[in-house]
Amino acid sequence: MEDYKSFLDKGIEEINNGKFQDAIESITESIKLKNDWAISYFYRAVAYDALEEFDEAMLDYTKALQLDDKMCDAYYNRARIILSRKDIENPNIENAIKDLEKAIELDEKFVDALYAMAAAKKRIGDYHSALEYIEKLLQIEPDAIWAKALKKLILQKYIV
Repeated sequence: MEDYKSFLDKGIEEINNGKFQDAIESITESIKLKNDWAISYFYRAVAYDALEEFDEAMLDYTKALQLDDKMCDAYYNRARIILSRKDIENPNIENAIKDLEKAIELDEKFVDALYAMAAAKKRIGDYHSALEYIEKLLQIEPDAIWAKALKKLILQKYIV
């Protein structure tokens, strides 16, 4: 008899092999057996995210965070979806910023979250704050070319 852990392990392996639909099915079986385990919802969200089924991914990231509010990757992934979706005319950037603040609070050296925060701050016109996040990122990773490019863009185009 398979238990919730073996279904989850199978689902994670399927994610690693790019079999995202199979992973969703395996992890759903795990959740049927144990529905209060944040990691199951997180990995199912990862699979939905990979398939660009963003609404389902958002629901599962949110459920994972309800069960474990220390999952900084879930905060980051939820924010990344908000910031990257092209099918929503007016994404809630403020919600993304709140999620990124939480991710950075949990891991102050989370380079991807720092960059996403800088990009989000740029989108709402808070250029000085965006630069502060870029500087924090560059202290951790001085050779981050993408961060240097964003800094240059902000300095040349928005802060005159």
